[in-house]
Amino acid sequence: MTSRLLRTVAAPMLLLTPWCTGCTSQEAPAAGPGESSASASEAVPSDAAGLEALLVDAVPSGLPLVPDDELVPPAGAKTIDDVARYGGDAQQQRQVLSDYGYLRGWERFWRADAALTSVFLDQFQDGAGAGSYAEDLARNDAEYYGGLTDSAPDDLPSGCVTMARDEPAPDHGFAGPAAFAWCAVGAFTVSVAAVAATPADAWAELVAVTVAQLDRLPAG
Repeated sequence: MTSRLLRTVAAPMLLLTPWCTGCTSQEAPAAGPGESSASASEAVPSDAAGLEALLVDAVPSGLPLVPDDELVPPAGAKTIDDVARYGGDAQQQRQVLSDYGYLRGWERFWRADAALTSVFLDQFQDGAGAGSYAEDLARNDAEYYGGLTDSAPDDLPSGCVTMARDEPAPDHGFAGPAAFAWCAVGAFTVSVAAVAATPADAWAELVAVTVAQLDRLPAG
């Protein structure tokens, strides 16, 4: 299957294969520093506009933002039906997302030549659903990209899983070293990918963007 994280123009995608049925019954990963340091002034979103307001709007590498409508399907606001259509069986994927308690999402991409950074922010009914989704998404993406995950990365808070690929993999959509992170904080999941000229550059971008995004989420 393909991943949402490193989409290129007109690239086909599938979502994840569910690990379980009724995934919201699983315990969510423990909250970490990203949750406690989040801005308390931000309200929990009740619509797509509120979710968009929580997204980072720039990345440390200085990559330019890709307009949402230059991607196929477009980036930006995502409903449960939008995300379900990424899979080969939209009806089944919608049921999987419903089991997680999926509410809404937002995608944002920055790109220049071979360098790419993406941030996906998804909101769920509760922390259990967000935690299960992040765990399953990390497992599925790791299987697709063929990397080994780290469930306790030193540079990110508890509740995050990371993966690094030091070699390019054009067949998977990245022409340089790549790094990935999947985090669950409260009722949110944050999924970040960074492709850069060197493994160190990809990792630095990943950590900085992920920390910045976690710090923008509402506390509690």
